[in-house]
Amino acid sequence: MSKLASVKVGVLGLGTVGCGTLDVLARNADEISRRAGRSIEVVAAAARDLSKPRAFDCSEISLTDDPYALVADSRIDIVVELIGGTEPARELVLAALANGKHVVTANKALIALHGNEIFAAAHAQGVTVAFEAAVAGGIPVIKTLREGLAGNTVQSLAGIINGTCNYMMTAMKDRAANFDEVLVEAQELGYAEADPSFDIDGVDAAHKLTILAAIAFGVPLQFENIYVEGIRDIALDDVRYAEALGYSIKHLAIAANDSSGVQLRVHPTLIPARHMLANVNGVMNAVLIRGDAVGQMMLSGAGAGAEPTASSVVADLVDVVRALTTDPGNRVPHLAFQPDALSQAPVCPMADVESAYYLRMDARDQPGVLADIARILASHEISIEAIRQQEPAAAAVTVPVVILTQRVREQAMQLAIAEMTALADIHGDIVRYRMETFA
Repeated sequence: MSKLASVKVGVLGLGTVGCGTLDVLARNADEISRRAGRSIEVVAAAARDLSKPRAFDCSEISLTDDPYALVADSRIDIVVELIGGTEPARELVLAALANGKHVVTANKALIALHGNEIFAAAHAQGVTVAFEAAVAGGIPVIKTLREGLAGNTVQSLAGIINGTCNYMMTAMKDRAANFDEVLVEAQELGYAEADPSFDIDGVDAAHKLTILAAIAFGVPLQFENIYVEGIRDIALDDVRYAEALGYSIKHLAIAANDSSGVQLRVHPTLIPARHMLANVNGVMNAVLIRGDAVGQMMLSGAGAGAEPTASSVVADLVDVVRALTTDPGNRVPHLAFQPDALSQAPVCPMADVESAYYLRMDARDQPGVLADIARILASHEISIEAIRQQEPAAAAVTVPVVILTQRVREQAMQLAIAEMTALADIHGDIVRYRMETFA
C-alpha cells in the first residue's frame, strides 16, 4: 500500500452518530486504510459540552467547544458535520468549504434546504461535499442512484424513509393499537422525539425525498415544491379495513418523472399486502427504484442508529480520500448530473397527479344512498374497484362504507369528495387515502 500521509479529519458533533463514526473508524482502521489507499486520522472534534460522558474514548483527540475554530484548523483536510439542524451547520459547512476543506455530512435538512448554495460553494473551491448518510442511514441509496444506476433513466422511486412513522404504522397494524398509544411507545423507546412533529407530519421524509429526487432525475433541490401529509390523522379503523381488503398503509415518499413533469409527494399510501414495501416493518427503511434498463429494484436496511449511519459516513470519507488527487472536474457530481446540465422540468401540482383511492364514509343505512354515491363518482369518471359496507356499531344510525377506486386525477377525486360530503345521508368528513400498486 502507498505510504502517503494520513488524511486528517475533524468531527463536528459527538452525539450518537459522532461517537459511532469514531468507533467504526477506530475498529476498522486497517480495513478502511486498505480501501482508501491511506489512513484516516481523526485529529479534532467539537462538542457543546466537553465534560459530558461519551460512548467513545476521545482522550487522544483534540476537543474544543468552538466549532468555528475546528473548521479553520489548518491540520484538517475533511470536516465531518454531525451536529444536525440548519444553523449553525450551514455557516460551519460554508466556512469549511471556504477554507478549502472537503465536507462529509449526515444532515438531510441542511442538504434539502441549502444544498444548492453549498454545492455551488464547493464547486467554486474545487472540493467535495459527501452526504450518503443524510438519507436512509446505512442504506447506500445515494451511491446507487448516483453511480450504480448512471446508465439508466430513473423513472420513479418510492421509499419508506422515516423509521419513526414505519414503526408506528407497523405497531398499529400488528397489535391493533391506536395512534396515540404507539406514539407514546415510540417516544419511550427513543424512536420519536418529545416533539414528534418533524417525523409524524412528514417533514423529515420530505427532506430526504428532496435529495433522492434531485439525484434520480437531475433536477434542482426543491423542498418547497413537495406535497406533504403525515400520519397524525390515521385511524385504527382504516388500518383494519385496509388489511381486510388485502392492503397495508405505509407512509411513503414518492417521486416520478415523465413527460408531464416531476411528481414529488409524501403521504400515507395503501399498497398491496404482498408487495415488498408492505413487508418492511418496524424502524427499517426501504427504497423501491424503477429504471428503464434495470427494471424495478429495492434497497432495504437500517435507516437510523449510530452504527448504520456511521457506516455511510465512513464510506463517504473513503470516497473523498480516494478522490483527493482527482481533478475536481472529473469527480462524480454532487447531484449525479453535471451542474450545467440540470433539468428544469416542472413539478406537477397534486391536482394533476393520478392514483387509485381508498374512501371511507359514514352513510345512513337506507336504500338509495349507495346509488347516490355511485352516481357522483360516475359523474367525475371515477370507476369503483370494490365497495364494502362494514358492520355498524350497536344502535348506530350510520354504517361505515369503504370504497376502492381505479386511478383518477386528484382534482376529480377532490370534487367528488366535496359533492358526496354534501349529501344529507353522509355524516362527517370522508376519509381519503391514495393507493399505489407499483405494477
